[in-house]
Amino acid sequence: MRLSISKSKNSTSLYVIKSTYENGVHSSKIVEKLGTVNELSKKLNGQDPIEWAKKYIVELNQKEDKENREVIVKYSPSKVIAKGEQRSFNGGYLFLQQIYYRLRLDKVCTKISRKYKFTFDLNSVLSRLLYARIIYPSSKLATFQLSTRFIEQPVFELQHIYRALEVIAKEADLIQSSLYINSLKISKRNTGVLYYDCTNYFFEIEQEEGLKQYGVSKEHRPNPVVQMGLFMDGDGIPLAFSINKGNTNEQLTLKPLEEKILSDFDLSRFIVCTDAGLASEGNRKFNNKGERAFITTQSIKKLKAHLKKWALDPKGWSLDDDGRTYDITGLDQTKDKDKVFHKERWMKENGLEQKIVVTYSIKYRDYQRNIRNSQIERAQKAIASNPGKLKKYNPNDYKRFIEKSHCTADGEVAEHEILTINTELISNEEAYDGFYAVCTNLEDDASAIIRVNKRRWEIEECFRIMKSEFKARPVYLSRDDRIEAHFMTCFISLVIYRLLEKKLNGKYTCQEIINGLREMDFLEIKGDGYVPCYTRTDFTDDLHEAFGFRTDYQIVGTAQMKKIFKTTKS
Repeated sequence: MRLSISKSKNSTSLYVIKSTYENGVHSSKIVEKLGTVNELSKKLNGQDPIEWAKKYIVELNQKEDKENREVIVKYSPSKVIAKGEQRSFNGGYLFLQQIYYRLRLDKVCTKISRKYKFTFDLNSVLSRLLYARIIYPSSKLATFQLSTRFIEQPVFELQHIYRALEVIAKEADLIQSSLYINSLKISKRNTGVLYYDCTNYFFEIEQEEGLKQYGVSKEHRPNPVVQMGLFMDGDGIPLAFSINKGNTNEQLTLKPLEEKILSDFDLSRFIVCTDAGLASEGNRKFNNKGERAFITTQSIKKLKAHLKKWALDPKGWSLDDDGRTYDITGLDQTKDKDKVFHKERWMKENGLEQKIVVTYSIKYRDYQRNIRNSQIERAQKAIASNPGKLKKYNPNDYKRFIEKSHCTADGEVAEHEILTINTELISNEEAYDGFYAVCTNLEDDASAIIRVNKRRWEIEECFRIMKSEFKARPVYLSRDDRIEAHFMTCFISLVIYRLLEKKLNGKYTCQEIINGLREMDFLEIKGDGYVPCYTRTDFTDDLHEAFGFRTDYQIVGTAQMKKIFKTTKS
């Protein structure tokens, strides 16, 4: 490093610069701006600024030389390691920490702490709840214990976690709106399309209480559940969520959360995309106002007779913009297998004008029939081997194909219940194979509407990540405020994870990312630094490249690790 003096018309500025060599080109970069000669003269009490700068740079070079020295550590095969001494620490959280601080969540914690005037470090608690939810998902007690595995040690006690959950729940609206506003500074948000869906999470209890109510469990479990409604932006990043009682009608949850987005997030122009279960007439009308619009899946079976007849009519189909019309009964089963045909029309009911777009695909038809054939095989096996287990079933269960009767084919009364395959039901279902419909109030081309609707799978993936990777359920908390705060930490963790995934350009799977971060352990060499214990891979290379710091040297000196801490918090 050396001194650079830059003179302009009004001032002389001093810089610390360093020579670089990259891709065969010699250059230099500014390490630090020291200030102008006039500014330094005032600070240095008459000392010559240029002489001071030269001495300062000598000190910087000496410090850098010390950090770059080779480290020699002596080990004895006869000396036992100290009992109870932790030697291995995780450093994968550092990449999550950089996103956490760039979302300014530390500032949000400071604001909340000042409001409630408590003395424990809310920032330390919240950050560890989030890092652990992604890397070591577990209970709050286990999270407290596992947070000592991170290189930077926690500065709170177990009781502070539960106190933190209470204020996190109280400040849910502030946290969500701040998270969105601050995220705009680190990543462009695609809020032109918002996807909404609901899921529920079960508790290992039997007694209903507060938020925990018996409802239709998505996992078919006989336990009380709470319901989560989630908005996701067009890039798969969560936007806002709400927690409701487990027996709440899902259709009633969209409007209150959307109103919060309108008021707290300063958003007013967007398309809301939902599945058919959330597409009540009231929700469609709500998003038929102002600059809002909707796209929602539509059950063809539930259409009025004349619309159903039109939707299933084999004639009048289009393919992109080729200007032709097709009869789907004359399609080539091989050449046309990957093509998606569509038709559309407008309809007006109860004061709401909307367009229905229907698609037909041979591949989708075959997919549906393969699933049904597998279900029919299961039904046949059940009739032959387990007729006693055929009592209850849901609309998509294979048991729906089993017909029970107490008469023979000749109409005579049978002594025992007769089980057969309901071929009429199979035939009725097959009539809808390959068809798919959406409704919208947009005038856009059918292909554009279909393209938007296709991304609904990403919100389902959000739920899957929270349940499977973040272990968001079962929930072991009992108080409603702590339950809400638990899901707040899961939500923020998902935002951080998605932003990390985006920084890596979607190159790695969820398991590759989480396992990769979890495996980034270091052996602490007291007084010298940290030795990476992980395998350097394409993933770790891309991670370091994306975040602008490296932890994969043979040893990361103590001073260098402190610089990394500072980098992740800047």
